[in-house]
Amino acid sequence: MKRTHYAWLLVALLWVVGMLNYLDRQVIFSLFPLLRAEFQVSDAQLGLVTPAFLWVYGALSPFGGYLADRFSRSKIILVSLFVWSAVTWATGHVSGFGQLLGARALMGISEACYIPAALALLADHHGERTRSLATGLHQSGLYIGMIAGGWAGGWIGQQYGWRAAFTWLGVAGIAYSVVLIVGLREADVASRVDPATTQTDWWAALTDLLSNRDFLLLGAAFTLFSVAGWIVLTWLPLYLYERFQMTLTGAGFSATFYIQAAAFAGILGGGVLADRWSRTNPRARVLVPVAGFAAGGVFLFVVGWTSSPLVLSVCLVVYGLSRGLLDCNAMPILCQIAPAHVRATGYGLFNLAGCIVGGTMAALAGALKSTIGLGGALQASALLLLVAAVVLWRVQPQEKQGEQARRLATV
Repeated sequence: MKRTHYAWLLVALLWVVGMLNYLDRQVIFSLFPLLRAEFQVSDAQLGLVTPAFLWVYGALSPFGGYLADRFSRSKIILVSLFVWSAVTWATGHVSGFGQLLGARALMGISEACYIPAALALLADHHGERTRSLATGLHQSGLYIGMIAGGWAGGWIGQQYGWRAAFTWLGVAGIAYSVVLIVGLREADVASRVDPATTQTDWWAALTDLLSNRDFLLLGAAFTLFSVAGWIVLTWLPLYLYERFQMTLTGAGFSATFYIQAAAFAGILGGGVLADRWSRTNPRARVLVPVAGFAAGGVFLFVVGWTSSPLVLSVCLVVYGLSRGLLDCNAMPILCQIAPAHVRATGYGLFNLAGCIVGGTMAALAGALKSTIGLGGALQASALLLLVAAVVLWRVQPQEKQGEQARRLATV
């Protein structure tokens, strides 16, 4: 198979894994009312479900990324899927709320290894001409997973109980791992052939990244966006269930469909725009998500205020577009400011900051529900998006030159 053809096949293979990962993440939020009733827990305790996963996921993401930089990206992805499948199945068989939190924490281990490795592997196979679109297409699997998790989670919960969703997902993950064993392979690119780069130790990689001004700015913007995103993902279904009197299925669907469908459009449009615009402007991949952050922040603020279902839908669509514009460009921007042998590590550091802070703030939103309300938490998230736009604007990537960049650009 030609290299170009396999590069797009790889997008399809990893799309399914990303979809499964995020389907599992979103399912549990749609099941909050059932979990609250069975385990007799408060909203503040329910809020711990998100940080239980995110703190472990975030803390281990840099190490998962480093393993992908140092060893085989494809093998790290396979191990991640095996662990994810086992833990997902086990989640459906817990006997108490403490065990549920423990299962979500274990899930963080598996997913910490997947996203950094997957995005770095895609970047290895795709050059400057297709990198944003390829990354965006992969991220669309995450959106489909969220939509399916939001809708199917509520429906399965109503029909079969919350445990069935996790049991079925675990079995599906094991079955798909067989496909990946046959289909995944490493990229043969100059960026990873240099023996000096493959021997970079953890502290050297960390020092290289943390001494990079643009990396720190990109990381700060990514973190602010992640905090807003996790508050929305965690609490929007319950907010719609309580404020708009929706059913479990309706709240789960509305909390995910409008956002993720719009994000899907954002990654396609934003990916194509950034790839083309970057041929004449090296800041194109930065400017596209900056515009998205600014618009998304304004409309997300209205979500926490409106009582109109129509206005709500429009605002969720605009917010979703902002997510898509970042997701298709985060790794491509990182490729412009960091060398290939530390990219997975760098993305892992982004996850570390975004998830630790995001999980904390999601839990805080639950604890403050009786004080500021979930609408207030959503409006605070909107302000974070506006700050993220200002921070990201300051990133100044330079156009890459050299033999490697010219060779990759032919893909």
